[in-house]
This record gives sequence, C-alpha cells and structure tokens, in this order.
Amino acid sequence: MRLLAALATLLLVTGFATGASAHAALISAEPASGSRLMAAPEAVVLRFNEAVTPGAIRLIDGAGRTRDDVRIDASAEAISVAMPPDLPQGTAVVSYRVISQDGHPVAGSVIFSIGMPTGTKPLANTDSGLSILIWLARVGLYIGLFVGVGGVLFARWIAWSTTSMIVPRVALAVGLPSAVMSLGALGLDLLGLPLAALATAAPWKVAFATSAGPALLVAVAAMLLALMALRAAWYARALAFIAFIGVGLSLAMTGHAATAPPEMLTRPAVFLHGLGVAFWIGAMAPLAVLVSKPAATALPVVNRFSRIAVPVVATLALTGLGLAIVQLERPSALVETRYGLVLSIKLALVLMLLALAALNRFHLSPALASDHEAASALKRSILFECAIALVIFAVVAGWRFTPPPRTMLPEAPLAIHVHSDKAMFQVLVLPGKAGVDDFVVQLMTGEGTPLAAKEVTLTLSLPERGIEPMERGTSLGPDGYWHVRKVELPFAGRWHIRIDALVSDFESITLEDELEVAPP
Repeated sequence: MRLLAALATLLLVTGFATGASAHAALISAEPASGSRLMAAPEAVVLRFNEAVTPGAIRLIDGAGRTRDDVRIDASAEAISVAMPPDLPQGTAVVSYRVISQDGHPVAGSVIFSIGMPTGTKPLANTDSGLSILIWLARVGLYIGLFVGVGGVLFARWIAWSTTSMIVPRVALAVGLPSAVMSLGALGLDLLGLPLAALATAAPWKVAFATSAGPALLVAVAAMLLALMALRAAWYARALAFIAFIGVGLSLAMTGHAATAPPEMLTRPAVFLHGLGVAFWIGAMAPLAVLVSKPAATALPVVNRFSRIAVPVVATLALTGLGLAIVQLERPSALVETRYGLVLSIKLALVLMLLALAALNRFHLSPALASDHEAASALKRSILFECAIALVIFAVVAGWRFTPPPRTMLPEAPLAIHVHSDKAMFQVLVLPGKAGVDDFVVQLMTGEGTPLAAKEVTLTLSLPERGIEPMERGTSLGPDGYWHVRKVELPFAGRWHIRIDALVSDFESITLEDELEVAPP
C-alpha cells in the first residue's frame, strides 16, 4: 500500500505541476545569416520567440576548425555566443541546438563571412538511426498507454474480469522500456550526441530537466499502476482508474498540442482526448477475445461498453477537431505542411475506425443475441480496428519531427548590405530561395541618409551555372524603395548582384556583391 500511495501521489503531483510551455523558433540573428563582414563580430546573438535553454552550440571557423573556446550566455529569449579573439577570415558557422519550453529541440545554423567567403559547411544533422529510435520509442509508449492502461481499465470497469489480458500485459511490457528509451533518445537529440552516448549521464540529465521528463515519469507511474491493478486486490479498480487518469495527464503535460495557446483550453482538450483514445483503443483486444465466448457472457459486456463508447467517441471527435484547428490555423496547411499531411492521413484512418465502430455498434453487436455468425464478423471487425489503431500510432509518432503550422514564423528575407564611400545599398530578397523572388532596394548616402535616384537597374548572374548577366529595371514604390518583382532565379548558389543607380544626368553609382541563394 505504501508503494501504491507513493505512485499515485507522484502521478498526480507531477501531472498538475507542469508550467506553461510552447515551441521555439528563431526570429533573428545578429549578424544576420549570410552576412559578409569586414571584421569578426564580438558575439553572435540568437533571438527566439520564447525563452530557450542552450543544448549544443558549436562554432566552426573560416579554417574549418570546430572551436571549443566560445562562451555562451543565455538570457530569456536570447543566446549570445561570444567569438574568440583569433577568429580567422573566411566563412564561419554557428550551429545551434536549443531546447524549447515544450521539451523539443530546435536546431539550425547561422553562417557569416569575414572577408572573402570560404567553403565552410554547417554540421550534419542528427543521424537517421536516432530518428528511428525516437519514432520506435514513441510508438511503443503509445502502445503501453493506450493498449496497456486502456485494456486494464476495460478489464476492471467494463468487463469486471482480468481474463484474456495477454495483449494489455504485453503492451505494458513494451510501453515501460519505451518510456525510458524515449527519455534517453530525447537527451541525445537535445545535445546532438551519437547513440553510444546513452551510456553517459548527460543525455538523461538534460532530458529529465525538460517538460518531457516529468511527463514520461507520469506515464511510467501510470503503466506500473496498471500492472498492479491486474492483481486480485480490493483496491484494483482504484488503481486502474488512477492509471487511466495518468494517461491523460502525461499527454497534457508536454508536446505541441498541449502547449498551444490558450493552454487553459488546449491542455484539458489533450487530457480528454488521451483518455478517450485509451478507453476506445484499450478495449479492442479484450473485446476481440470476449466475443468468441458464449453470447450470454459477451453480450452484457459489449452492451456496457457500447453505451459508454458513444459519448467517448463524441468527445474524441470534438477535442480532436478543436486541437486540429488550433494547430493548423488555416485549412490550406492540411496539404501545404508536413504536419498537415500527417494529420490528413490520421483523419482518413480515424474515419475508417469510426465507420467500423458504427458497424459494430448498430449492426453486429445487436445481432450477437440471435445470430451465431455475428460473433465471428464482430471479432474480425474489431481486429481490423486494432490494426488501424497501430497504423495511427505509427503515423502520429511522426509529429515528433515536424512542428505544427501555428509555430512556423514567416521566413525572414535574404538581406545583403553593400556600401562604398559614396553610397550604401540595402537589398532584401523574398523569399531568398531558388525560384521566383522579389527584390527591394534601399538607397542611402555614405552617411546613411536617403539617396535620391532617377533610375535603378538590377543585374544578376550565376557564372558557375552558365547564367549570363540578366538586367532588370526597378520601379520606385510609395514606400520610397525600389522594387523588382517576380525575378526568376532558377538555381541555388552564389549569385553576383550589381546595382546601378543613376543619381543625376552625369553621375551613376555602381555597387556589386555576392548573394547566396538557398535551395527551394
């Protein structure tokens, strides 16, 4: 009983002690990525849309060396990376991996050149082996929580019997190590470490310090309580119910959906959604075994489950729809983003589940009492539901690798600054990728005051791909800037840009630079 009390207290206290969290995104960098500087900056400052915790920050200098003499200072939304005094000329890369408040890693690189650019490249991304481990651990955790804990709840509160509990027992046996592995794999991802580093304390320590740490602890406690609820004891039903509540708590404590604003609505929605999934999916395997028994035994249990399942499925649909609206923000995101594509696949699979559930509820279940063949048909239908549910787990686990559209900030335009003693030209390229781009040119004098011009011409070339200079005229907009719209940049690479500004009938100012155009 002491162990029971400790587990229940731990589950409930940690479940309600989670603070607010969200998903971080880089909003600016100083100097801006792609900048070409005359001298090394004192520091590179990364600013995010929320407070973040440094995970792994690395500097590769212009000579291609990884430096370990940088100093990192974190203050709320900003991380300052102090540059070493002997930073050589060339292209330097600051690769960052920070931890957002929802426990997910956010990674990227800021590239700038001191003097002439060199061929320095960002560090490679996380290897595919770790991504597969994270995905498998997430699927295993879902099986443990929904099939395992949900199956135990069905046994104790619907079937009133723990017979035919092989599948929930196996699910719990899969879910417990998966929860532990999820924590270790998260730590590796946060720090950018290889799989071998699981044997060290660093990944476990950093992962447990995130919001995912307490959430996984609650999940482990819920699964342990569910195992204990399988024993024949007077408190078994209470254990099963507490474990069931733990499923919703663990999901509502962290993750993209739970941390979406307004959290006073999204966290309860995730909590109820998780409970609904556990109730519905957890009942499938025991029901498939139960309907093989005589109708006198199976029919009362099936009827009890069916009566409760209708409001549960309605709650699932309403909470799922609400969370989808919050995460997507616009209907087009269903097909324009990876997150939306995952959601679209999930919705298609859920519709199949709902169709099978309706068939079971309104046709096959009522026929159990009079039609012996109905039991076989119902069992096949339930087993098909089980298979679809496993596919849904596999699909939804992919959300771990893509942020929801609501967290995606508009991409900053590509910016270059070209100057001489006479003039300074600021050029913005939107979106700054191969394809169709818009150019905005701001003209200033050497002192930074607006420079009037009669005519401005933009010339672009990409010699390395055989693109000869192509000249485009600009038009002066009401904002005082010169605009060129719908410029075709067919290839990524280092484009040469020349700007000719006719400032009088007898004077023209020409400035030139390089423009690093990213792939589409």
